[in-house]
Amino acid sequence: MTTITISKARSELADLFNKVAYGGQRLLISKHGKKVALVPLDDVEAIEAIEDIIDIELAKKAAKEPGKSITLKQLKKKLGL
Repeated sequence: MTTITISKARSELADLFNKVAYGGQRLLISKHGKKVALVPLDDVEAIEAIEDIIDIELAKKAAKEPGKSITLKQLKKKLGL
């Protein structure tokens, strides 16, 4: 993955956008040792889908543990609804 400085990113933003959006490239932009990623939207959506799957599996596992779940009625009562 290519790393560029924030200064270079500012001056080449339109070109970088095209490389990421249309070319599918992934870039790292650095500023004072910190880095952020500029990635195609498809990559972000894929990561979020994976996170959703993991969250669902963890919730299912937690729901099966004794004493870890409550009914909707119990939750409403606890929240004063």
